[in-house]
Amino acid sequence: PSFVLGGRGMRIVYSEAELKQYMDLAISVSNEAPVLIDKFLDQAIELDVDCICDGKEVYIGSVMQHIEEAGIHSGDSACVLPAHSLPDSIKEEISRATKAMAMELGVIGLMNIQFAVKGDVVYVLEVNPRASRTIPFVSKATNVPLAKLATKVMMGEKLTDLGLCKEVKIDHYAVKEAAFPFDRFDNVDTLLGPEMKSTGEVMGIDMELGIAFAKAQFAAGQPIPSSGNVLISVRNNDKDSILPTAQKLHKLGFTILATKNTA
Repeated sequence: PSFVLGGRGMRIVYSEAELKQYMDLAISVSNEAPVLIDKFLDQAIELDVDCICDGKEVYIGSVMQHIEEAGIHSGDSACVLPAHSLPDSIKEEISRATKAMAMELGVIGLMNIQFAVKGDVVYVLEVNPRASRTIPFVSKATNVPLAKLATKVMMGEKLTDLGLCKEVKIDHYAVKEAAFPFDRFDNVDTLLGPEMKSTGEVMGIDMELGIAFAKAQFAAGQPIPSSGNVLISVRNNDKDSILPTAQKLHKLGFTILATKNTA
């Protein structure tokens, strides 16, 4: 299993030897401050939910599905609205849990929740009783001005008076992609993890999910090639799961290169 340790800086460790090495370092510089240890949910789907609560009713503005697995900082993840691969039973559980937490916490205004789904189990990663960075994206995608409406709720108006009775269903896909500064800074680690590295975000919209995602990549300055070579190099735990992707790339006409063990 992989763990995230937070003392002065974060570190992902995959073995007992790495854990001991990091703890020796952390203890020497922490000045007796605690070291926090979290465990990753491996290969789990992460979700972002934004809602407005007026104390009696809860309006769910969006359920966004991350492209990257849980464990990547939400600010660095691409995400899709609406969630595209979840069964209705999971969506209903997320809706029920969102409303229950908003009411129990006594939220008046905006709230953001990050969920993770592994199999048929829904986990709560964090709850933020405030506006999140996804609010502008969601507002554009759904044409519902969430920040403006939440402000009116905080001033005493009710959701029913504002016409927010049920979640808006959109008939298109909206994809949020993070923009990174890697091409401007030398020697920056480009691997994504629990620490946020992005400096902005862009948006792609289309009736088809793939096209919406491609638009977001172009907007982020990462045009997608339609031919050429692809280098594949993954750790041992990912070698079985990379095969379907390699097969799809091969069928599309790409030449596949790989490091020795991955090959």
